Order: sequence, then C-alpha cells, then structure tokens
Amino acid sequence: MSMIKTEGVCKSFGSLQVLKDVSLTVEQQEVVCIIGPSGAGKSTYLRSLNRLEAIDDGKIYIEDKLLFDCKDGVNHVKMHAQERHTSLLEVGMVFQRFNLFPHRTVIENVCMAPTHVRKIPEKEAREKARALIERVGLGDKTDSYPSQLSGGQQQRVAIARALAMEPKIMLFDEPTSALDPELVGEVLSVMKSLASAGMTMLVVTHEMGFAKEAADRVVFMYDGAILEIAPPKEIFSKPVNDRTRQFLQSVL
Repeated sequence: MSMIKTEGVCKSFGSLQVLKDVSLTVEQQEVVCIIGPSGAGKSTYLRSLNRLEAIDDGKIYIEDKLLFDCKDGVNHVKMHAQERHTSLLEVGMVFQRFNLFPHRTVIENVCMAPTHVRKIPEKEAREKARALIERVGLGDKTDSYPSQLSGGQQQRVAIARALAMEPKIMLFDEPTSALDPELVGEVLSVMKSLASAGMTMLVVTHEMGFAKEAADRVVFMYDGAILEIAPPKEIFSKPVNDRTRQFLQSVL
C-alpha cells in the first residue's frame, strides 16, 4: 500500500508558484528525505499533505484513498468532512518550532490531543503518554514544563506528542533547524529509532548525514519541482541532475 501519493500538485501564493506539478509516492514503512535549497517548496509540500496549506491543483492520496482532487483551488472529491478528517489523523507532523503549551507539563502536552481529539480516556492516555515520553528518553521529565527543557528535549516531546495520536505516517519539517548544533543528535537519534521500527516517514531536512543513513530514497527539490529521486547511495555519490550536483557540492 502506498501511504502517501501526490499527482501534479501545484500551489501558488499570488503570482509566486511555489509547487510545480509535484508527484511523489511514499510506500508503507518507507523513509523518504526531501532535500534542497531554501525556497524550493519543501515545507509547503509537506504542509499540503495534511491540509495546512490548500493546494490549487493536483491529487493527494493518503493510504490509497483520494482525499483531494483539486482544480483551480476547488476540491472535487465528494466526501463527508468527518471521513476526510479521520484519514488526516493518520498523518502526524513535527515542525521546526516545538509549539508546546508553555503552561502544561510534558505529560499534559503529550496526552492532550488523544483525550480531546481521539476521545481516549484520560487514564489510558496518560499511560500511553508516559510510555512515549520514556521512548524518547525523557522519562525523568514527565512533570517538567517546556521552559525547564532544552530545545532538543522540547523537540523530543513534540515527537512524542505526534506519536500519541498513533499516526501511520510521520511528517518532519526540518525538525532540527531551530536547535543548537550540539542538540541535533539527540533528536536525530529518536527519528532513526522510529525509522528502524518501521514508521513511514517523510522528512524535510538539511541533515545530509541523516538522509544518507536513514532514508530509503532521497528527493531533491528545486524551485518548486522535484528534479531527482534516488536511493541515498546514488544521489550522494553520482547525482544525475546538474542542480542536484551543485547543491550537494555546496552543502557537503
């Protein structure tokens, strides 16, 4: 089963076209990393997958179910809003910024969405939250507040919070870009463990080492379009596209 599939996705902000005919498929348990320069459309593409950005044209499938078939900004898929919402709940997302509730403890941040959105009983949600917090290496921080945590710890809480909704797909939008360099490794370590456990992941990243080590395929985006898709060994050692080669020479 393909977990994510897009066909011909286009998106403009005014006269600026930021996504140009983007087609990509992510299979079950696959880890796909999207790389490219700033302004390539990587984050906009990721945000379009869970409707944080509405696309102008193209099709978006989640778990082989067509959710959006848009033409000139109008979605032509006739589907009950609740059914679409349920499908989108299968897609978890971790952002550049942690967006934790500052007045809530770690465990409260993690179990809030399951209790309010999935209607999981609070006791059960707290038990699952505690296990997830342990999983990301913060078992001693359950009752701490975000202000008492480092940036890397806050991002790991954000990952636990996304996992608490039991998604089948995880989207990561440059999850280490707001971190000090010495804190990046602890977040990438959690992401690698998720990949090893078989989580389907689509990751926008500037961390080429992570893409080399954890990705099944690497996607290079430039100027709103996908220019190259290949396994990491191929794309990093012998990229086909000139733009890919130039980009990799500048960052490696």
